[in-house]
Amino acid sequence: MKLLLDTDIGSDIDDALALSWLLARDDVDLLGITTVTGEPELRAALASAVCHHFGRPDIPIHVGLAQPAVHATIQPAAPQAARLGAWPHADFSARPTALPFLREVIRAHPGEITLFAIGPLTNIGALFLADPEIPAMLRELVLMGGHFLPEPQDEWNIRGDAAAAAIVLDADGNRPRPPRIRLIGTDVTRRCTMSREECLRRFAETPALAPAADFASVWFEHTPLITFHDPLAAVTLVEPDVCEWFDGTVHVSLQWPRPQWGQTPFEPAAPGAPAPHRIAAAVDPARFFDAYFAPFHAG
Repeated sequence: MKLLLDTDIGSDIDDALALSWLLARDDVDLLGITTVTGEPELRAALASAVCHHFGRPDIPIHVGLAQPAVHATIQPAAPQAARLGAWPHADFSARPTALPFLREVIRAHPGEITLFAIGPLTNIGALFLADPEIPAMLRELVLMGGHFLPEPQDEWNIRGDAAAAAIVLDADGNRPRPPRIRLIGTDVTRRCTMSREECLRRFAETPALAPAADFASVWFEHTPLITFHDPLAAVTLVEPDVCEWFDGTVHVSLQWPRPQWGQTPFEPAAPGAPAPHRIAAAVDPARFFDAYFAPFHAG
């Protein structure tokens, strides 16, 4: 699987856990990483630290956009950057280079790239507007974002740039879409949680997760557990049947004020009818955790 990762690593700890899992897989060819939202250059350095730990400093990492087009970012800082001094990493300029990089790689591999976005969709929306041919050149677009069932609720990644999300999902079909769009929302990911104590035990048994475990010390200053939002979405890249799926159309609300802004009402498709989107509807948490930790202990 040829993969591009767009991430807001450095806020919630789940991004670092998802990146670590992707690097541990020998069946995922990670062609590059782009960062998004506040302090994207520090987020790039955090991604670099994880890549260095896995012996992959060669993976291209590019700084993306710090601000949505229509409002201020809801996460202006990358607090886990406080732990960067403990890990070898590259440093980055704040100058954004993500969009030309994504465009170049996707155009070099038409029909082959899975684009995996686990943060606000600022970079992806800007890319799709700048080059309208790009969406149809993807193999698949997989997003961690939204909250769909039984009814839409506010969700961080979509709310972080709802205007960009509306462009990317394009419920009205005004622009070319990726051949497949899958979304894993918090109505499903919130079923995959682990307490601080259990996380620390599992991390101690898993040396490959050492940087993520260190970054998690910042996360645990404010919360007693980890919800494996992005890791679940990552696992579905390789093992999609860890979840059940519904086909239909995801709409993005641009009504202000909150909580309507960024909500994602889902319209199920009629049986057998074509649909632009597929959403995760259920998950087996035990199977997910087995699938998540297995690559770190293989061999």
